[in-house]
Amino acid sequence: MSRSPFRGSIPDGLLYDPDHDMWVRRDGADMVIGASAFGIFLAGEIIACTAKPKGAEIARSRGLGTVECAKTVLAVHAPLSFVLLEANEAAEERPAMLNRDPYVAGWMVRGRPTAWEAESAQLVDAVSYRAHIRRIEPEAEFL
Repeated sequence: MSRSPFRGSIPDGLLYDPDHDMWVRRDGADMVIGASAFGIFLAGEIIACTAKPKGAEIARSRGLGTVECAKTVLAVHAPLSFVLLEANEAAEERPAMLNRDPYVAGWMVRGRPTAWEAESAQLVDAVSYRAHIRRIEPEAEFL
Protein backbone atom coordinates (compact mmCIF):
# COMPACT_ATOMS: atom_id res chain seq x y z
CA MET A 1 0.00 0.00 0.00
CA SER A 2 1.46 3.37 -0.97
CA ARG A 3 1.32 6.29 1.39
CA SER A 4 0.16 9.78 0.57
CA PRO A 5 2.86 12.38 -0.07
CA PHE A 6 3.73 15.01 2.53
CA ARG A 7 1.20 17.82 2.81
CA GLY A 8 2.06 20.38 5.44
CA SER A 9 3.61 23.64 6.51
CA ILE A 10 7.27 24.69 6.45
CA PRO A 11 7.05 28.26 7.80
CA ASP A 12 9.42 31.05 6.82
CA GLY A 13 11.36 32.74 9.60
CA LEU A 14 12.75 29.54 11.13
CA LEU A 15 16.01 27.71 10.55
CA TYR A 16 15.91 24.01 9.71
CA ASP A 17 18.21 21.04 10.20
CA PRO A 18 17.66 18.89 7.09
CA ASP A 19 19.72 16.03 8.57
CA HIS A 20 17.30 15.55 11.48
CA ASP A 21 14.15 17.40 10.31
CA MET A 22 14.16 19.82 13.21
CA TRP A 23 13.54 23.59 13.34
CA VAL A 24 15.18 26.33 15.41
CA ARG A 25 13.92 29.79 16.32
CA ARG A 26 16.10 32.36 18.09
CA ASP A 27 14.43 33.95 21.09
CA GLY A 28 16.81 36.57 22.44
CA ALA A 29 19.90 34.77 23.74
CA ASP A 30 17.99 31.48 23.77
CA MET A 31 16.56 29.23 21.08
CA VAL A 32 13.43 27.15 20.78
CA ILE A 33 13.62 23.77 19.03
CA GLY A 34 10.96 21.49 17.59
CA ALA A 35 10.35 18.76 15.03
CA SER A 36 9.33 19.93 11.57
CA ALA A 37 5.99 18.85 10.14
CA PHE A 38 7.96 16.84 7.58
CA GLY A 39 9.93 15.08 10.32
CA ILE A 40 6.68 14.19 12.06
CA PHE A 41 5.25 12.98 8.73
CA LEU A 42 8.26 10.66 8.30
CA ALA A 43 8.11 9.36 11.89
CA GLY A 44 4.36 8.92 12.04
CA GLU A 45 1.96 10.25 14.63
CA ILE A 46 3.73 11.08 17.89
CA ILE A 47 2.05 9.49 20.91
CA ALA A 48 4.64 10.37 23.59
CA CYS A 49 7.65 12.64 23.97
CA THR A 50 10.26 13.11 26.66
CA ALA A 51 13.13 15.61 26.84
CA LYS A 52 16.40 15.29 28.73
CA PRO A 53 16.43 17.01 32.13
CA LYS A 54 16.84 20.74 32.65
CA GLY A 55 20.52 21.71 32.68
CA ALA A 56 21.60 18.90 30.34
CA GLU A 57 24.40 19.89 27.97
CA ILE A 58 23.57 18.51 24.55
CA ALA A 59 25.97 18.44 21.61
CA ARG A 60 24.84 18.94 18.01
CA SER A 61 23.41 15.73 16.51
CA ARG A 62 23.16 14.07 19.94
CA GLY A 63 19.86 13.10 21.55
CA LEU A 64 17.85 15.84 23.24
CA GLY A 65 15.04 13.43 24.08
CA THR A 66 12.80 10.80 22.52
CA VAL A 67 9.47 10.56 20.75
CA GLU A 68 7.31 7.50 20.63
CA CYS A 69 5.31 6.75 17.52
CA ALA A 70 2.88 3.92 16.87
CA LYS A 71 5.61 1.44 15.91
CA THR A 72 8.86 2.73 17.43
CA VAL A 73 10.70 5.01 19.83
CA LEU A 74 13.05 7.49 18.14
CA ALA A 75 15.86 9.63 19.46
CA VAL A 76 15.35 13.33 18.74
CA HIS A 77 18.66 14.82 17.56
CA ALA A 78 19.75 18.34 18.46
CA PRO A 79 20.17 20.69 15.50
CA LEU A 80 22.75 22.71 17.50
CA SER A 81 24.71 22.34 20.73
CA PHE A 82 22.94 23.85 23.75
CA VAL A 83 22.18 23.74 27.45
CA LEU A 84 18.58 22.66 28.03
CA LEU A 85 16.68 25.37 29.91
CA GLU A 86 13.13 24.09 29.62
CA ALA A 87 11.15 21.21 28.15
CA ASN A 88 7.64 21.78 26.85
CA GLU A 89 5.78 20.07 29.69
CA ALA A 90 2.40 20.66 28.02
CA ALA A 91 3.59 18.74 24.94
CA GLU A 92 4.94 15.94 27.14
CA GLU A 93 1.52 15.71 28.82
CA ARG A 94 -0.45 16.07 25.56
CA PRO A 95 1.86 14.91 22.72
CA ALA A 96 -0.88 15.25 20.11
CA MET A 97 -0.07 18.99 20.07
CA LEU A 98 3.24 18.15 18.35
CA ASN A 99 1.28 16.57 15.49
CA ARG A 100 -1.29 19.39 15.28
CA ASP A 101 0.87 22.47 15.87
CA PRO A 102 4.60 21.63 15.66
CA TYR A 103 5.73 25.25 15.19
CA VAL A 104 3.89 27.06 17.99
CA ALA A 105 2.34 25.02 20.82
CA GLY A 106 4.26 21.86 19.86
CA TRP A 107 7.81 23.10 20.40
CA MET A 108 9.98 20.57 22.24
CA VAL A 109 12.72 22.37 24.18
CA ARG A 110 14.15 25.80 24.93
CA GLY A 111 17.90 26.08 25.30
CA ARG A 112 20.91 28.37 25.46
CA PRO A 113 23.11 27.74 22.40
CA THR A 114 26.76 27.00 23.18
CA ALA A 115 28.18 27.19 19.64
CA TRP A 116 25.71 29.32 17.66
CA GLU A 117 28.30 31.10 15.53
CA ALA A 118 30.12 27.90 14.56
CA GLU A 119 27.08 25.66 14.04
CA SER A 120 24.17 27.80 12.81
CA ALA A 121 25.67 28.01 9.30
CA GLN A 122 24.79 24.31 8.94
CA LEU A 123 21.08 25.14 9.23
CA VAL A 124 18.99 26.20 6.23
CA ASP A 125 16.12 28.61 5.63
CA ALA A 126 12.58 27.52 4.72
CA VAL A 127 13.16 27.83 0.96
CA SER A 128 16.17 25.51 1.09
CA TYR A 129 14.38 23.09 3.41
CA ARG A 130 11.38 22.90 1.08
CA ALA A 131 13.78 22.10 -1.79
CA HIS A 132 15.33 19.36 0.39
CA ILE A 133 11.87 17.89 1.03
CA ARG A 134 11.01 18.00 -2.70
CA ARG A 135 14.13 15.92 -3.45
CA ILE A 136 12.77 13.26 -1.06
CA GLU A 137 9.05 13.76 -1.75
CA PRO A 138 8.60 15.17 -5.28
CA GLU A 139 4.82 15.26 -4.78
CA ALA A 140 5.03 17.21 -1.49
CA GLU A 141 2.46 19.97 -1.06
CA PHE A 142 3.27 22.97 1.12
CA LEU A 143 0.41 24.74 2.86
